[in-house]
Amino acid sequence: MFSRRALQALRQQSRCFSSTPHQNADFTHAVIGAGAVGLAIARRLQQVGGAQVVLIEKHDMIGSETSSRNSEVIHAGIYYGPDSLKTKLCIQGKKMIYDYCQKNDVPHMNCGKWIVAQDDVQMQECHKVHEFAKSIDVPIRYVSKEEAQRREPDVRAEAGVLESSSTGIVDSHAFMQTLLGDFENEGGTLALVSPVTRIQPPSNGDFDWKIWTGADTSEPIPASPTPQAPEQSPASDEDTFITAETVINSAGLYACTINNVILPPERHRTQFYAKGSYFTYSKSHPKPSTLIYPAPVPGHGGLGTHLTLDMGGQVRFGPDVEWVDSPNDLAPNADSDRFQAALADIKSYLPGIDTASVSLGYAGIRPKLGKTSATAGGKTFQDFYIAKEEGFEGFVNLLGIESPGLTSSLAIGEEVYRLLYK
Repeated sequence: MFSRRALQALRQQSRCFSSTPHQNADFTHAVIGAGAVGLAIARRLQQVGGAQVVLIEKHDMIGSETSSRNSEVIHAGIYYGPDSLKTKLCIQGKKMIYDYCQKNDVPHMNCGKWIVAQDDVQMQECHKVHEFAKSIDVPIRYVSKEEAQRREPDVRAEAGVLESSSTGIVDSHAFMQTLLGDFENEGGTLALVSPVTRIQPPSNGDFDWKIWTGADTSEPIPASPTPQAPEQSPASDEDTFITAETVINSAGLYACTINNVILPPERHRTQFYAKGSYFTYSKSHPKPSTLIYPAPVPGHGGLGTHLTLDMGGQVRFGPDVEWVDSPNDLAPNADSDRFQAALADIKSYLPGIDTASVSLGYAGIRPKLGKTSATAGGKTFQDFYIAKEEGFEGFVNLLGIESPGLTSSLAIGEEVYRLLYK
């Protein structure tokens, strides 16, 4: 939270970005949400000459929600259909994140991914992925049975294997810490434990945005906007707030909250929460060296219970998909039926697994704009929403930033820069 003393110090440090005499905000840009995407945006905007960016985070550490509770996969961009922001930014972001990790010694690995099919129906879905990947010039190929058996003898793929060679994994925590280091080295300001409680758009000749933050706590509290029905406490002259020339909503699970605080009721959005539980495996065998995904299911909210690896080589499975009502419902689901269903999915492509060595690990929640499909093959596919909001000068809104958000993060930073400056 911004105390009066801290706020005074920040104001003394900040620089006026605009050359016009009437604008003298504390900051040129306020980015709300310090996940991977918010960090990438803040870093990019801080590189603009004369910029002074504040990155506002409700928790006491960066990236503690969706950005650190996922598969840590660098996606290839083969699921999201033509002309979508997800496809464009994933492909651009994939190249950027590989280059960035290589340059900055962030642990990562271009290990590739297999999409496996067990019957003709699943193989037809693989064909669709193959055709689309070819159409956008993303590396993709079929793996012969002989090669598959030689490379991954423990993996079952009765109908065929499709290989995405540009897929990889990254240490998301190291990636975010490196982004934060870049941001702060450029002169950016990180404000932790600062849940946003009120935002006032420019009005009546006032050209700056005003942002209030709440009490010193890293947990969601009633004083901050609730997920679906935000309430803003009345402001007084005694309240401390900061001012900024632009506001970027990158609040992830709470992005619709911020949207609903700022925009009129007819432009409010409802946040949906797709919870996914992950499972750990305690044995050293079987352990493929490639990521293994089942063929995509049209209309499904995820990409199936797939096998991924962390940078230490540890196998993990997940996520499944469970629609929940709260962004705080982060305990992995121990329901026996769901667990057995996940085991059945895993055994379909890894039959030799010791199911007794599979256990619940962690859970993450993806912010969605509906109970929508994760792939463009589903009728309810929802793209990223990244836009300057009409009628609200200086407001860039990011909604539904889920997978492939980590892969796309650096490209999203460039997209926000483009919206503001191009």
